[in-house]
Amino acid sequence: MKSRPIVLCGLGRMGWHVLEYLQAAELAIVVVDSKCRADEPRLKGVRVVPGDCRQREVLEAAGVREAGGVLILTSDDLVNISAMLQVRALNADVRIVLRMFNQNLIARLEKAIKNVFALSTSLLTAPVLAVTAMTGQGLGTFRLEGQVDDMRQVAEVAIRAGSNLRGRSLVQVTGYRDLLVLAYLPEKAEPQFLLDVDQEARLSIGDRIVVSGTPRAVNALLNSDEPASRRKQWGNWFHRNLRVAWRSVKEMDRGVLLCSFLVAAVITTGTTLFSYFESKHFTTDKALLRTITIIATASEVHDADFDTPGLRVFAGFLRIFGAILTAAFTAVVTNYLLRARLRGAFDAARIPDRDHFVVCGLSPVGYRVVEELLDYGESVVVIEVDPTNRFVATVRRRKVPVVLGDATVTETLRQAHASTARAVIVVTNHDLINLEAALLVRELNPKQRVVLLQSEPLLAEMLRQAANVQLAVSMPALAAPAFLAGLYGDRVQNVFLVRHRLFALIDLVIHPGDLLLGQTARTVAVDYRLVPVAVLPATGEAPLKLLQTRLKAGDRLVAVIELHDLNRLSRRQPAATDYAVDVAGFPIPTRGWLVSLVRTVQGIGADEAELAVDTLPLRLQSNLTRGQAEDLLATLARERVTAQVVHRLAQDQPAALINQRDA
Repeated sequence: MKSRPIVLCGLGRMGWHVLEYLQAAELAIVVVDSKCRADEPRLKGVRVVPGDCRQREVLEAAGVREAGGVLILTSDDLVNISAMLQVRALNADVRIVLRMFNQNLIARLEKAIKNVFALSTSLLTAPVLAVTAMTGQGLGTFRLEGQVDDMRQVAEVAIRAGSNLRGRSLVQVTGYRDLLVLAYLPEKAEPQFLLDVDQEARLSIGDRIVVSGTPRAVNALLNSDEPASRRKQWGNWFHRNLRVAWRSVKEMDRGVLLCSFLVAAVITTGTTLFSYFESKHFTTDKALLRTITIIATASEVHDADFDTPGLRVFAGFLRIFGAILTAAFTAVVTNYLLRARLRGAFDAARIPDRDHFVVCGLSPVGYRVVEELLDYGESVVVIEVDPTNRFVATVRRRKVPVVLGDATVTETLRQAHASTARAVIVVTNHDLINLEAALLVRELNPKQRVVLLQSEPLLAEMLRQAANVQLAVSMPALAAPAFLAGLYGDRVQNVFLVRHRLFALIDLVIHPGDLLLGQTARTVAVDYRLVPVAVLPATGEAPLKLLQTRLKAGDRLVAVIELHDLNRLSRRQPAATDYAVDVAGFPIPTRGWLVSLVRTVQGIGADEAELAVDTLPLRLQSNLTRGQAEDLLATLARERVTAQVVHRLAQDQPAALINQRDA
């Protein structure tokens, strides 16, 4: 792909951000845009073809026939589809990555037209926003398909003054949390990436580490200096139900409250008088039944039922007043129900006091964020200004409380308990509204975690730097890596940038006859400079000892690799076989095992193997790749055999060992 240019159609906000990733990957690029000037400084020598990307002659001038891939990123679905069809007419095989807003068309387009990869920005950004809200950090996310706990997060952790991580080694910090260290960024030394990371390095103030793991594991590391997250404090059964009842009463219409109070007062008065003055006729329960009967029905009232004239008069007035009150109460309650205020009362009753997530704005991105949070089992409250929004009914069916109101109004945020929530996620379709709501939340609680979505990457960066809104993110910045990943087909799930170095999350399927077939994950890791995340077999559970797992046909290897190393891996270029393993010593109980190993790897008889083991140092095996040598060394280390990896061209300099832990 590197020798053939990538054609990028559309330099809007998303297009510019994707262009940055293409330039970081050092790919040849041709831009097609109707407004961009060829002398734009950000293009840095990129060839620009002015014109409409739907026109055949423009695409031919851009070199679509010889392109290694085409990215179509305008903000109009119809333009994108038209351009995609024109590209396919010119080049039947080139891979097309297509931006789509209509999510229903994505799967259908991919089925109807071969080698088309359609992406929705809302589907791409929602998982990152959700995990950022939960953990306060997020470089990217990916899924291990087929696993129960399938979501994984990539995050950067800073070591601050007073941190309990200071002075501890990387393996001590991450080992028991089941996290992979992808980068170690010390403040006073050169950064280390992937296999070069020294797991025994001690963390100091100002250091940063980039890790990958489940959101829970990442959250535990990010919040290791803080008290444990507070659980949802619903109180005991009596307190919970009392609070729900009180909130329901507060949200009810005043007319309903007044009529309800009058009905209750009349029934109480009638029951009290009848049971007190006519105790020989009425017990309390009979007095209650008689009072309700007089008010609500037309049953006859007999003189013999009452001994005193005063009670007979009271019963008469009770019937007249009860009829009027019943009619008024029926009318008020009917009007109340027709205005659907009862639903709002129930919604308010379900809003937790604290430790929930508030999503402001049911935009397509907002709705996807709600779905992601619900999938994690979190409590969510939505603020939406438009009662006719198409997503309101959907989230209510999933028992999510919806506060109908403006997120830029303090009372609306207080009703959603935004100041005591775990995080507030502001994702309306308007940047200024998002900014105003985020700043208003900060006024209510200066320490509140606020995730703010902006469409302009530069504004999001300035908010992080100048306004201390650390979780201000832009949709182009979140979604752009996936568009680049789409160029590589299904091999790359996502791309993320660390210290100007581009890393890819790959998902490789091992086919029969594959060069990787039969190799261990450790061997592949060393030979192709990647960090394995998981080996997913075609059937059954993922193996626990990741690095020792031998790859079989149908297995999927999920790993993180630098983008410039991906081409060598995807083409399965074999590694150089110029390494050897020398044995220097072994414990006596291991002698028999070592003799057997020597016979196997060298193909010699028992007597020769016995003699070789007794004559140390022993060249156990030669003509190995670096990964095969490291894997053999790890096998010897498990049996407490002293050995080293030696490069045949520099035998006096042992090679460094793979330093990722055997997960």
